[in-house]
Formats: sequence, structure tokens, C-alpha cells
Amino acid sequence: MRSLLAISLIIAAPLALASGSVHEYMLDNGLKLIVKEDHRAPVVVTQVWYRIGASYETDGITGISHVLEHMMFKGTDAHPPGEFSRIIAENGGEENAFTSQDYTTYFQRMEKSRLPVSFELEADRMRNLHLQEEEFRKEINVVMEERRMRTDDKPTALTYEQFAAVAHTASSYRTPTIGWMNDLENLSLADLQDWYRRWYAPNNATVVVAGDVEPDAVLALAKQYFGPLKPEPITRPKPRIEPEQQGLRAIRIEVPAEVPYLIMGYKVPVLKTAEHDWEPYALEVLAGILDGGDSARLATELVRGSSIASSAGAGYDSYSRQADLFLLDGTPAGKHTVAELQQALLEQVKRLQEAPVGKDELARIKSKVVADAVYEQDSIFYQAMKIGQLDAVGLDWHLNDQYVARINAVTAAQIQEVARKFLVERQLTVAELVPLPMEAVSKTHAAMQEVSDVR
Repeated sequence: MRSLLAISLIIAAPLALASGSVHEYMLDNGLKLIVKEDHRAPVVVTQVWYRIGASYETDGITGISHVLEHMMFKGTDAHPPGEFSRIIAENGGEENAFTSQDYTTYFQRMEKSRLPVSFELEADRMRNLHLQEEEFRKEINVVMEERRMRTDDKPTALTYEQFAAVAHTASSYRTPTIGWMNDLENLSLADLQDWYRRWYAPNNATVVVAGDVEPDAVLALAKQYFGPLKPEPITRPKPRIEPEQQGLRAIRIEVPAEVPYLIMGYKVPVLKTAEHDWEPYALEVLAGILDGGDSARLATELVRGSSIASSAGAGYDSYSRQADLFLLDGTPAGKHTVAELQQALLEQVKRLQEAPVGKDELARIKSKVVADAVYEQDSIFYQAMKIGQLDAVGLDWHLNDQYVARINAVTAAQIQEVARKFLVERQLTVAELVPLPMEAVSKTHAAMQEVSDVR
């Protein structure tokens, strides 16, 4: 087997090659522009990151960031509804958007000479969006149906939503990005107009451009299109820090479903909140040991080995605005129970706490974790996304350049330490999906159809 040093050198080399120069600028109105050069193909990706998402929302208006994302395609004076997408398509581009807990992002992929088209459209809707009652009502209905399809009628998603609401008490990460249905039903156009005015401003946005571009030319375009926009006084939300958990939390979700499901979450720090800056990287490698491909422990020991689980996974994201969760989940196989699966997952955690990871296993997992990061560099979109994501949560985007070195620096002792410090019962929340007969779904749908027919 190759030494860890050899693996590190092999992996780091293509990462360095894929990395072009990065330039950061600040316009007079507070808009931040970050340009990443990559001249391998004549394409450009534009991403506009607004520092606003579900974790900024308060009770009563949950889901408003996601609803506004939908409304951002509804037109301005210069570009009526439908024009934005039509213009992008006519110029051979692709566009979309997404909302998360910490940010809302809009993006286009285009041939490099079409960058002015992207900038013109994004600058226009940053401050000149038309928010009208008729379009708002249509889009609210779309979002509510999206919630029904992706959460209410999807047992695992519904379980996760309930799990997050129990795991977090003060932290706004308990808020689902899609919003609670009652809040969506009572959301008003005035709510949306206020949210747009407060947060969709140049001084609350970062524009990331990656691709075959010249930084000075991109800056000149940004000044032309975004420079005239007026800033908005921004009042940052209060911290809403999660208090220390005092013991195990557990819930059961009973809904019609075909199979049971288990999700477990431990309170852990992220890059922004960690006491020691190496801890998030150790947690990332720990997640890889458990679920870093077919040779990782959960796949080899729980799925293929003991066959306790038909699926099992682990997940951790260090790029969050607030402390978050280290997740374990799975579905028991055959006649095995959720209780057996939970015990098997706890034993995997205990093993990490009691015995250091072996040298060969650690080298293999590190190479997998780092290789995944390297392969992302093949995508101009993901190069831009890593920069934007770090910036949007208040981190220095230069951390992306340090990732390979920081992962390679993680030791077996550090992995054992974070397992002992954070993966403890006192900080654990468990949710179990208990399947009810699927006939209940058919009866419910039939009842809803009867009500609809009466109306």
C-alpha cells in the first residue's frame, strides 16, 4: 500500500492544477465580487449569494426565503414574467436557484461572452422585482404542493423534519427550509415585500464568477450593472445559540410507510464555532471512516457483514453558520428491528471512542475524502460554489485552499478525541419512523377527493 505522504502528494497535485487565481473586490455599495479564473473551457458560471435563508426566519413566516426564491423569476419593469428564463435559454445558458438554512443562491451557466447578459438580469431583479398579489398566490400554492410532495407525503423527509425540530430548541436550524404549512397558508404579500427589501440588497450579496474570464473585465461589468444599485441598512439577526443539551432526546413518528427508518444526531461544532480549528476536519474524516464508500465500516459491517441494515449512512457538514449535527441513519434489513440497528450504530461509535483508527484504514479514508474534493474541482460550478458557500456563512473562502492539507493533517488520536468529546448520549437525539399500514394513505386520499368533489 502507498504511504499516506505519497497519496497526499498524488491527490494534492491535480487540486493545485485545477486552482486558478482568485480575485476579490468590494464595490462602493457593499457588493462583494469574487472571480475565480479557470481557462480550460470557454464557459462561465455566475452565482449570486444572498446571506438570507431559513435560519434567519422567525416563527410565523417560516418558508418565506424559499417563497421569495420562487418569486424572483416573476419579472421586473425591464423584464416581464417569463423573460428572464427565456433570455437565458436564447443565449444557450442554464439557470436555477436554491434556498438553504443559511443562504439563497441564483446561478447561470453560459458561454463566456454572455456574462453581461447574466449580470444585467441579476442586477435588475436584485432591487427592481415586481411582487404582485396574483403571482404571489399562484406561487404560494406551488410551494404548498411542493411541501406536500417532498415532505408530508415522504415518510423519511417528514421524519427528518420532526427530528430537526426536536434536536434544536433555540437554534433556528429547527426551522424547515420549505416552511411549516400553517405559516405558508398565512404568509402575505406584505411579508414578502418587506423580506425582499430588507435582504435583497448589494451589501447583503456576493457575486461569484468562475470560468474563462479576465478579472478586470468582470470587475468593470460588475461596476456597470451592480454599481448603481442602492444599499440597504442591514440589521443582522440575533444569534439564537442552542443551549447545551441535558440528555438523550427521542421521538417516534407514526405515519403510513413501507419500511421503518432511524435517524440519530449528535450536537457538534462546525468551522465557525469549534473550540479547536482541527475538530471539524477530524469529524469529516470520522464520517468518512463510517460512510466513505463501499469499503467504509457501515457498508462492510452493517450492510454486507451482519446484514442488520439494508442501508446505513453518516453525514457531517462543517460549512454552517451555527453549530449543527453529526448524523447517522439507516433502515433495518429483513426481520431486524430499528432497536437492533440503533444498537449497531452505537457500537460503531463506541469502537471509534475506544480504539484508534489503524494507519492503513486512515490513509485509505483520507484519500477518499480528499479525492472527492479534487473531483469537484473538475466542475467550474462547484469551484464557485465552495467559495460562495464559505463566504455566505461568514467564513474566509481561503479555507477552501487549505482543505487538502487540513484533512491530511488529521491524526487517529484526534478522531478518537472528537468521538469521545461529541458523540455522547447527552448530546444525542434519535427519531424512529414507525410505519403504519399503507392503506391509510389510500383512505386519506379518497377522503380528500370526496371533500374536493363536494366543493
